[in-house]
Parts: sequence; C-alpha cells; structure tokens
Amino acid sequence: MHRTVISKGRVAAGIDGLIALCLCLIVAFSLISVPAQAETQKGPETRTLTEGWRFRLAEGDPNRSAHPEVANWMTATVPGTVQSDLIASGKLKDPYVGLNEATAQWVGLSDWEYETSVTLDEATLKRGHIDLVFDGLDTFAEVTLNGKALMSADNMFRSWRVPVKSMVVGGTNRLHIRFASPINKMRPFMQGLSYYQPGAYDSAFGDEPLGQNSSAYVRKAGYQYGWDWGPRIVTLGPWRPVRLEIYDGVRLSDFYAQQQHLDDQVAALEARFEIVSDTARNATLEITVTDPDGKTQTQTQSVPLYAGNNSLSLPVRIDHPKRWWPVGYGRPDRYTVRARVLRENVVMGERTHRIGLRTSEIRRQKDEWGRSFDILINGVPIYMKGANMIPLDMMPPRVSDAYRDRILKTAIDANMNMLRLWGGGHYFDDGFYDWADAHGLMLWQDFMFGGSIPPYDEAYRENVRQEAYDQVRRLRHHPSIVIWGGNNEVQVNWDNWGDSQALKDKVGRKEAERIHTGLVRLFDQVLRGAVDRYSPGTPYWPGSPTADYDGPSDGDRDGDRHYWTVWGGKQPVETYLTVTPRFMSEYGLQSFPVMATIKAFAGPKDMAIDAAVMIAHQKFDKGRGNQRLLMYINNNYGQPKRFEDFVYLSQVMQAEGIELAARHLRASRPQNMGGLYWQLNDVWPVASWSSVDYYGRWKALHYSARRFYAPVSVSLLRREGVTELSVVSDRQSEARLHWRLKVMTLDGKLLSQWTQDLNAAPLSAQVVTRLSDADLLKGADPKSTLVSVELLENDQVISRHQSYFVASKALALSDPKIKSRLTRTADGYRLTLSARTLARQVWVDTDALEVSLSDNAFDLMPGETVTLDLKTSASEAQLRRALTIRSLYGAAQ
Repeated sequence: MHRTVISKGRVAAGIDGLIALCLCLIVAFSLISVPAQAETQKGPETRTLTEGWRFRLAEGDPNRSAHPEVANWMTATVPGTVQSDLIASGKLKDPYVGLNEATAQWVGLSDWEYETSVTLDEATLKRGHIDLVFDGLDTFAEVTLNGKALMSADNMFRSWRVPVKSMVVGGTNRLHIRFASPINKMRPFMQGLSYYQPGAYDSAFGDEPLGQNSSAYVRKAGYQYGWDWGPRIVTLGPWRPVRLEIYDGVRLSDFYAQQQHLDDQVAALEARFEIVSDTARNATLEITVTDPDGKTQTQTQSVPLYAGNNSLSLPVRIDHPKRWWPVGYGRPDRYTVRARVLRENVVMGERTHRIGLRTSEIRRQKDEWGRSFDILINGVPIYMKGANMIPLDMMPPRVSDAYRDRILKTAIDANMNMLRLWGGGHYFDDGFYDWADAHGLMLWQDFMFGGSIPPYDEAYRENVRQEAYDQVRRLRHHPSIVIWGGNNEVQVNWDNWGDSQALKDKVGRKEAERIHTGLVRLFDQVLRGAVDRYSPGTPYWPGSPTADYDGPSDGDRDGDRHYWTVWGGKQPVETYLTVTPRFMSEYGLQSFPVMATIKAFAGPKDMAIDAAVMIAHQKFDKGRGNQRLLMYINNNYGQPKRFEDFVYLSQVMQAEGIELAARHLRASRPQNMGGLYWQLNDVWPVASWSSVDYYGRWKALHYSARRFYAPVSVSLLRREGVTELSVVSDRQSEARLHWRLKVMTLDGKLLSQWTQDLNAAPLSAQVVTRLSDADLLKGADPKSTLVSVELLENDQVISRHQSYFVASKALALSDPKIKSRLTRTADGYRLTLSARTLARQVWVDTDALEVSLSDNAFDLMPGETVTLDLKTSASEAQLRRALTIRSLYGAAQ
C-alpha cells in the first residue's frame, strides 16, 4: 500500500508536491462525494445452504464395484458426515453395535461427492458481493461451482471464504464438493518419508502399516483414527454449516469487545471493528451494551473508511461492572454487546456477542514445594475441580443441542467447576461455549494436538497458524475459556516416551534438533502468538503436561501433571496418596458402563469379558484392558462371580480409586490447586475412563464425584496406619462447622466417638486431626470395624465419609438385608432404604428407564435410613419392574 505524507510547515514544490496535493484532494473528495450509483444501500443477507444436498460414492472410486448401493445420488444432511447419512439411510450398519466397526472401515477409505443447487435471482446478482463460506470441511476437499474449480481445503478446523460473484449465474448454480479419503490421500506422501512421526494410535484394521500413521500429518480430529477409548471412524463431509453471504460495498468481517481494564468501579473496553470496504466512504459505528439487568447504553461515531481493510475501534466504559464468576463463586453475569456498521441509516454489518467481564491468570510462584500453579479468576485463587472432556460422538454433526447441554449439566451437577477440552478431538460449536458461559463452567481449551509429534515443515505450521487465528477469533469473547492450551502430551511424548526416544536414535542429533525446534516454534510461538494477538486477556499454556518450557514436563514440583502410574503402570490405587503435583490435569481408572448400555451394543451370548464384542468395545492395550480391569477389581474386591458382578465391581473400583485421589488432592491445597480426572464422557458405548457413559447414564464415579467435589467436604485418608481427617472449603467466607467421628462395628455397635467445633477458613484445606489405628480400634477386629465422619452446619449434615482398615474383600460383610419402600411424589418417586448391617456401595439400578436419582453408589450405615428422590416420567409399574438394589455383599468370591 503506497502512502503519501505531506510534512507540516513545508510547501510542496515541483512536480512531486503537485502530485501529492492532487492525491490528497482525490481521497478527500471521494470521502464526501461517492456517486450514488456506486453502491446499493441494502443490508447484508445470509443464506444457509442446508437444503437440496445429495451425496454418493465418488465416480472413479475403486470401492464402487463392491458397493453399488451407494453409487447413485442419495439425500444428504448438511452439516453432516458420510457415515452418519449412511447409517440414517440404512446403508451402513451402526458401527457402535456388536462388531460392526470393522465393516464400516471402507467408508473412510473411499472418496465421496456432495452437491446441491443454489438458485439466484437477478436482484441478487446485482449485489456488490456474493461470498461462499464454509465453516468446516472434513478434510481434503475440492470444490467446484458450475463446473469450475473454486477452492481446495486441507484442514478440518479452518473456515473458508471464497468470492463467487464472477462465477454465478441467474437461475440454478451447481455446487459440488469431492472429499478424498484422508488415508488414501496421504498414502503417496507417507511412502516417500524416511521416518514417521511417533505418538498416534495404530489402525486395528491394516489400512496403514504399524507405526506409519498419517493422522500426525493431517489437520483432522485425531480421535477419529482410533484411540484407547474410541473406534476408528474416519469421517468425511461438510461437517459445519455452508452459507452464502451477500452484501454491498461494506462487510463487517470481525468484531471483538476487548477488555482493557477491570476493577470494581469501572470496566474499560475497546470495541474493535474489522471492516472491508470496496471504496473510500463515510460510515457510522454503533455500539450498544446491555447489562445483566437489561439496561442499555449506546454510542456512535462517524468514521472514514478507505478501500480495503479497515481496523477501527471505539472506547466503551462500563461503570460499576458486574463480573463473570465461576460456578460456586458468584453469578456468571454477562453483557450483550451489539456492534453495527451503518451507512445512510442502513445496517451494512452487525455482530452480537455475550461477554463476561473477568480476569484470568496463571500464578507461578516459588514456594516450599517448587513453583505453584494457581489459576486466579478476578484475583481469587480457584481450586479447579472437574474432568477432561472428549468429543460427544465419533460423528460430531449428530450431536443435538439437548444432548450436548445434558452432558455439560452433568458436570455442574457433580460440583465440577472446570472441564479440560482435550486436544485430540475438535473445537466445539458456539452453543457449547454459550452454555458454559451461562453456567459459570470454566474451560481449559486445548488446541487440537493429541499426543503425536507434528511435522516441522513451514507449510504445516502456516496451516496451523490460520486454524489458530480462526478458532481464537471465533471463541475469544467467551469468558468460560480461562486457559488456552497448546496441546495434549506432545512435549512429554518427545521428552519421555519410548517411540520418540527410538526416533531420536534413528534420525540422529541434527534431525532430532529440527523436530524439537519445530515443536517450540509451533507451541511456544505460533499458538502463543495467536492467543496473545487475538485474546490477550486469556493465559496461554503451551501443553499439558508442561512446565512452560522452564524445565522437564510432567513433574510434581512445577506445571501440570498427567499421572498414569496407577492404571497404566499397574500400581495399586493407594499409590495416588504418594503424589502431590501442583496441578493434576489427568489421572484415571477404567470401568464398564451400566448393563443397560452394554445391552445396547451386545447380545446375551456376548456377556463375558473375553467375548469378541466385549474386546471390540475395550480399546485399551488392543483389547487387553478387561484383564487390567479384572486385576484392579481382584486387588480390593475379589473375583467377580458373574459378568454382571464384574461390571458392577468395575464401577465400584473406579469410583473408590478416583475418590481416594481426588480427596487427597483437595486436602493438599495449596500445594495442589487442581484435579481433573480422565474423563467425563464417551464418544460411543464402551469400557472407558468416563464417569458418564455415551447415553448420559451416570456411573458410580459420577455420583461419588458429586460428594468429593462438594464445596465444603470432610475426608478420611488413611496412610500407613494413620487416619487423617481433613476439611476443605471453597467458600469465600469462614464457615462455622461441627464434625463428629464414630468408630463402629459393621453391624452398628458404637465403639468410640470424637466430636469438635471447627471454623473452616475461606478457600482452604486443613487437617483437623490424625488418629492411629491403635487410637481408633482399641483392640477391635479391623475386619469388622469402620470409621465414619460427618460434617455438620447448623445441625445439618453437609458431608460425610467412611474409611476402612482392610481391603473390601477382607471385610467381614454379612447380608445387609436391604429394605426398600417406593412412594409417589409430585415429580416422581421417593425410595426409602434401610439395612440391618453395613451395605457397602449400594447401587440402585433402573435398567433402561430414564430416571434421575438424587444419590447412588453410597455406603448405607447399619440401622440407617436413607431417602432418595427419583425423577422419571415412567409409570410406577414400569419402575417397579426395572428397579433392582444391590451392594458388595455376594458380588465376589
């Protein structure tokens, strides 16, 4: 862009001065005297292209002879995927059922075509601009319009805008997209490599050689190539909306209300407009801010626009701002900011965002344990309680808003305040983040790198840079995103994992240095730069786990940690008590889903841990995970008697193991300031680390999480013969509490009791007392004795916990003879339970009925009566037929 500058106090002389003066006059005249016929004063129009789509196996694809049933055009859903449409039409067996995953592999190994017709009238053709916009194409796509090449796509996570005014005609226009199989597309490239990037999961179906995984080189959701909790379903299709944007002369290409300052008296924002204009002209910028109570303020400003891109801003002041607070710390108040660009009172562009005023920072200070990892929201150090979240389905467009919101609500219902959005999946839709904003649910948002080592070439890096720009600009107004993370387990892979060490030995020092330099450029510069540029109010953390390149990754003294010595390293769950990282961003134990979910993918003959279907729905260690589960069950509970007992005990083991870790971490505050277990949800019905299964059914772990993540909680942690009683409080004010501890026999005889008042400090964890086994037992039989503690506030029990002196399989359990009574209430039923002796891990099952239980998976004390609320639309007869109640007694040999 050429710019002529005339200095003050000087008279332009000669021909150069005359030219400069003429140019200035031309620009000034154009601003005030644009001919009326130069533009039409009409506002923009958006047409979402959802109708009339069809798809087929692409012409020339080798699979046509084997699958003639999909060679002709079929109705397509857009947004959608090939696989979801084939399943919906009955032309592909549901890959989630039985062994059908194997029979679905040919779809991802084929090329597919989509097309639709777009009708345009003469009035539309006279508009200044017609742009075709793709919010997401999965993944390698060639687009033509009216038979002419339009664009190529190679990144599932990017959006694409193409001007098409010169290519469209009045009447019918044919839009055609050919999607290439990403596996086949990459095959020639892979064959030409001298070595392969490590870290991706091998295909179980032989379509790629072992250790030669193309997913590391492709900007596509990694989990779709298969993971240790998910199938291999390599999707294709227009997975995000497609639309036409029609406008005249001016386009508001981007808008962001950037927070510059925030305190209790004032919030200072800068409303930033990015405007594209055909010619120099005048325009009016308008900002309307609506506060959480509905009060509005509007300001306008006339501005000159120049031909090309215009970056403009307006200052916005909000007096006595209401902050966005995370759940449990205040209201997640939001402001609605509407930006408009007007010309002659015609709206030429408009954007509306709901924003939250908050500060977010990661505080790292040296202390006695190393260096802290504290996340401060509005200056308050928040203890992060939650889980890691993976995608909601293998085919993302199938996920309904209602299902998405239901799964997110399970996090809030379990007293979580943070979810980490794992880097091997995809960026979620706007509604996902809107829900989190509205409910105060904090998000740690990874960029999409899931463990494999990415290539270091410049073209790949620049592709990622544009992806990052697209996603950060799309999501930056969401206050729920309190951290942007660079990747999942890439640095720790390169530092520590065996396949990376083998690669270093193979390629030599110089090439290994190039790979390492590429990682630093990508995660410490490119992605950090994208966040710093477009979302400077949100901290960036270059990976998980990492120490931000200040030292070794995945340690206890600095940064965050992924701890897999338990489960992955086969260590007993009690090992959780020996590690206290500054922030535990991953740890986990597996379990099976409930029997109703298992019956959705398996038949009666499949109900065995070594059945082919059960192995196909157990992805850990190539199907050997069921033996790992059995090992952990045997450690503490004994050998399950039946398959149903194995399923139940797997959930009990998972719940009690994660509870042990979570209670230890919370009790270690401030040494530890966050625990996110792996994982919240599933992408299909499967044995996995989730606490909520694919159908939204809670496992025992999720009920347990609601208790161990309670805002104020009491815990009993037993180490080496000493029981430690701790109280944790997430409240911001002191809590006046009372605790009472009882030692009793399994049949209810009280042996001893301790009780004490307590003032729980704000945002704290404190050890209240330590008692040895000798102090507690006083000669009693440890196999027949338990310890129970209750925490009371205003004479109401707000938390309770039990501890045992021996493993559950060694307890002298007797038949608790659980009694139940079901009565009807206004919105469901009430279930009253009592037991003669201790009932360990009571489980109330309602089979496939949709029932919401107020509690489950708990220890029922001898002689105690517990009342549960059951919300359901089922009839009483249906509920009684489905209802079963069990405990640990009789589950194992």
